[in-house]
Amino acid sequence: MPDVSKQPTDPRVLRTRQLIKDAFIDLLQEMDIEKMSISRIAERATINRVTFYLHYRDIPDMLEKMADDMIEDFKQAVGIEPEKPAASEEEDWFMMLRLLEHIAEHHKFYKVILGSRKAPIFSERLLNMLTELISARIEEMGTESFCYKAGIPKDIAIWHGSAALIGTIVAWLRNDMPYTPAFLAKQFYLLTRSRIETKGE
Repeated sequence: MPDVSKQPTDPRVLRTRQLIKDAFIDLLQEMDIEKMSISRIAERATINRVTFYLHYRDIPDMLEKMADDMIEDFKQAVGIEPEKPAASEEEDWFMMLRLLEHIAEHHKFYKVILGSRKAPIFSERLLNMLTELISARIEEMGTESFCYKAGIPKDIAIWHGSAALIGTIVAWLRNDMPYTPAFLAKQFYLLTRSRIETKGE
């Protein structure tokens, strides 16, 4: 029996959700989420309220599902496989590059949802994903990890790494991405390496 969950989504459904997403992003640049209404979103998306309710129960449900979709997009962009963290420092750099390239490709969306403080759910979800990635990387390295050798508690290393990464991404977006994804990924990698090498002296 075919897995229904793997069936492709109807293009019409995808198109309608994209219209809603675009309308939400446009409105978020004009007002706070608390001032939004389903009627306003539907009007901006050129659909009716009934159509909106076919996809989302309410605005909080819409935010949850959009955040879920964002994380799925990130995972596909960086090529994350379940239970398979990065295998090398070089792969860490490429993963960062792919993440930044994906953000740059959809910069309008990410600048609004990550670069502003109006929709914290998106930043929180991204922070959770980055925390899981860094945690998996430290676990994989074991006694070879920098935090183990330096005697740094793992949770502190994870907090620092994920906060530094998301802080860099948000600042990059807020400053209209003055550097290319490749340049920024390289600089972040060099900063990470310099911290490790300095501590290792």
